[in-house]
Amino acid sequence: MSSVEPKEAVEATEPTETKKEKSRLIDDTFRRLLREIRPLRGWILLSALLCLLLIGCAVAAPELMGELVDKLYSWSKNPTPGLARSLLPGVGLLFGVYALRASLSYGNSFLLNNIVTRYFTAGLRIRLSEKLRRLPVSYMDQTPTGDIIDRMQDDVGSMADTIYGIVEILLTGFLQMTVIAVILFHTDWRMAIPVVLLSPLSVFLSAKMATLGEKHWDKHFNLGGELTALAEEAYTNYPTTKAFCQEEALQAKYDELSERHQRNGIFGNFLSSIVQPVIVFVDALAYVAVAVLGGWLILHRGVPIGTVVTVILFARQLSEPLERVAFGLSFIQQVKGAAKRVFTLLDLPEEVDPAGKVEGKTAGTVAFEHVDFSYDPKKPLIRDLNMAVKPGQKVAIVGPTGAGKTTIVNLLMRFYDIQSGRILVDGRDVSELSRSENRRQFAMVLQDTWLFKGSVAENVGYGCPNVTREEIERVCDQAYCDHFIRRLPQGYDTVISEDSTAVSSGQKQLLTIARAMLADRPILILDEATSNVDTRTELLIQKAMDRLMGGRTCFVIAHRLSTIVDADLILVLRDGRIVEQGTHKSLLNQKGFYAELFQSQYAI
Repeated sequence: MSSVEPKEAVEATEPTETKKEKSRLIDDTFRRLLREIRPLRGWILLSALLCLLLIGCAVAAPELMGELVDKLYSWSKNPTPGLARSLLPGVGLLFGVYALRASLSYGNSFLLNNIVTRYFTAGLRIRLSEKLRRLPVSYMDQTPTGDIIDRMQDDVGSMADTIYGIVEILLTGFLQMTVIAVILFHTDWRMAIPVVLLSPLSVFLSAKMATLGEKHWDKHFNLGGELTALAEEAYTNYPTTKAFCQEEALQAKYDELSERHQRNGIFGNFLSSIVQPVIVFVDALAYVAVAVLGGWLILHRGVPIGTVVTVILFARQLSEPLERVAFGLSFIQQVKGAAKRVFTLLDLPEEVDPAGKVEGKTAGTVAFEHVDFSYDPKKPLIRDLNMAVKPGQKVAIVGPTGAGKTTIVNLLMRFYDIQSGRILVDGRDVSELSRSENRRQFAMVLQDTWLFKGSVAENVGYGCPNVTREEIERVCDQAYCDHFIRRLPQGYDTVISEDSTAVSSGQKQLLTIARAMLADRPILILDEATSNVDTRTELLIQKAMDRLMGGRTCFVIAHRLSTIVDADLILVLRDGRIVEQGTHKSLLNQKGFYAELFQSQYAI
């Protein structure tokens, strides 16, 4: 896979936007977030009902407290027996209201955090996984694995919390503020005016701070993807890093990215966290204004002290929804950065896959007709490539690095699609077949071995779900694997992986060759298959291949020309073109480019 920096990969799919376009994209992102949670509207409506009950409790508590204060004030003017008896029902009811409010709050949090967000997160990650399955191989080649993992893990996790934020803003926050404002005017319009006038100022400042923090959160999430990609690359290539003493250089690069990531996170958190002190300050102004005005109204207008207490409690209570709204606004601005990265991945163009199927058994005829292909349109690679391979032929493809040898494999397997021309298998254009159907005609053994964590038998039988242990042992014996497998601690049941030290790199390659043998496909592709194998093992593999591949078409791509001297046909590539073709002997007699390659390896 290409080692493309995450930033470059992101920029490749996310073009630079003007300020106006970015603002429109932000609005589109938020609208899409709302659409994403639409399937959960039933759960959200239930949460909304709980929020309404919570608001009812929040409104009832100050009213009950005001009534109790009025009773106490009246009793202080005219003490009479039975005060406790008269206060007890109100105190009990107030206690019940607060207990109900705590229960509803817990239930709502449980609903949002353990049901809605979990379903939302799982569903979104499944969609991303299915999307990646439908994307062309070129995307995986150009995008670091760590960046993809970061989008599926951290970014989706952040988006899940959006549901909580939206419910808190649209339902609990704004609705509670509205209800409190109506009650304040109903209780005493004169004391309600300063509270209601100062509340919009808090909301405006909160929204402004949240908007300022968004650009920092965008950078923060993008840099998080780069950090994950760098860490994944560092641990994957850990031995190479140690061998070249690049620990300090890698650490310096990580520290530089981490510092930028941290700096943007600090700015984003600062602008988000400064909202609460602003609200507390504005709320304090409203509280002071109500207290002073209430005292004046008690002295000069005869307003009951219980009314003033009720208004003061509501004024203090207004700070809670204000803080909730402010937090929600800043949180949604924060999560938009993660959402944009996820939506960018979901919106990438997918491969168009026809539904054609292979009829009957594939004979193995392969032809390239005037094929043109390039990874970069500005840098042509393969131009007007023509070749014809007969069934059962062993075809070797050789040439210098960058000539297009591995590219031919990518085109045969349709990992990439050609720009013009045709590739035919048994006379049928492979572009008419589904990719999976086309790939079932090929077995591959690559230079880079791939083993998953599982037993030796499971690795060899990969892709053959109904294979028996006897068949696995038979192909392993033919691939000269059986002798070392039986020396492993649990034999064929020994658990290995790509990083396992129980088997050597050459033995891993033998296991992948046995896997290809077991697949029993009509066309075999060996891309530098013996590069990690010693000379003795290489000879054994050649003998096994000659015996097993009889009657099957075989493509061998190799830099070591000694491995292909017995090929039926050798195609010599140079700058994306076939410059020579023939047998080993005939090509040496031509004393052309192939002869130069051979002499450069074996002249000494």
